[in-house]
Amino acid sequence: MRLLRLELTKLLAQRRSYVGWIGLLIVPVLMTLALYLNRHNPHRDNGPGGIISLASHNGLLMPVAAITLLSGFLLPLLASMVGSYQLAGEAETGTIKTWLMHSISRGGVVVSKWGVAIIYVVIGLLLVAAGALVAGALAFGLHSPTLLSGQTVSVAQGLWLTALSYLYVLAGVICVLSLALLFATFTNSSLTAAIGALVVVIVMNILGAFSYFDFLKPYLFTSRVDAWQSLFSQPVEWSPILKGVLVFTIYTVALLVAAWYVFRRKDILV
Repeated sequence: MRLLRLELTKLLAQRRSYVGWIGLLIVPVLMTLALYLNRHNPHRDNGPGGIISLASHNGLLMPVAAITLLSGFLLPLLASMVGSYQLAGEAETGTIKTWLMHSISRGGVVVSKWGVAIIYVVIGLLLVAAGALVAGALAFGLHSPTLLSGQTVSVAQGLWLTALSYLYVLAGVICVLSLALLFATFTNSSLTAAIGALVVVIVMNILGAFSYFDFLKPYLFTSRVDAWQSLFSQPVEWSPILKGVLVFTIYTVALLVAAWYVFRRKDILV
């Protein structure tokens, strides 16, 4: 816990941390503004899965509309950057050598770096949800939401479904930052590690987009990222959500163990 507190203090002291958070906060505000200005256009785009169309009538759904847009690229990009910087960024500045000259286990360093990266993403998602909810309330008001399947549920249930969807998206984002953390154990360049992780994510998305590679889809965590939309249909189809959580967990554990193994054997003097 001491290592995690030190890492969190360092994270909050860096200006780059706030740049990412501000970027995430701007997206739902701009999206809400665009939907509000376009509300009388009969030919407006309904958006992915109809979520954005529903949000254009009810600000309560604006947070889920925001992650519909963000989960495609910006969230993976941010996760790659924060996951890679935790180790490779320290190596770039030479401070990782100072860390490991003290009586600190390398496993503890990896876990603390991984933990603070997750905290960073959690704060970012909370800002997205709060910004989208406030902007949506001002633009469209907060009402009992209509789901993708046509049923209307209470405001409390709508907020609960939104919270579950954010937790699911967080699990997928953790896979990406764990992948970036693994790449960071192989290189002393945070940019190289971030690009490497992002390239893997893009390749997975490409493989999942072609029917020829359908046999790979059950094993690609990127093919599971949109399963949270099942929450907004009644009755909820839990199977894809549970399978997605299982795949995310397997990937995260495997990547974290691999990062620990590589970093434990790495010569930090090189």
